[in-house]
Amino acid sequence: MMILPMPNIKSAKKRDEINARNNKKNTEIKSKVRTLIKACLVAATSKDEKAIDEKLAKAYQAIDKASKGSTFHKNKAARLKSRLVHRIRVLKSETVK
Repeated sequence: MMILPMPNIKSAKKRDEINARNNKKNTEIKSKVRTLIKACLVAATSKDEKAIDEKLAKAYQAIDKASKGSTFHKNKAARLKSRLVHRIRVLKSETVK
């Protein structure tokens, strides 16, 4: 972690506080999205379609919520959802064989 000098100007101090708060929030959101994606993939290895649909819906909701704010760009959200569905299809086809 890089140590930066303390700002002297009031607005710069406020910016630092806001950046720290936003960083913490974004980190929590990203972690939640990653956790939900992993849960989706675990559910995909099982043969329970209902569980897969529920987990996928929760993951989609979290990704959309993150892109609605400024955590994810809308294109990144679309890419994450696309890759997730593709991986689920691959895992489903492997479990069928």
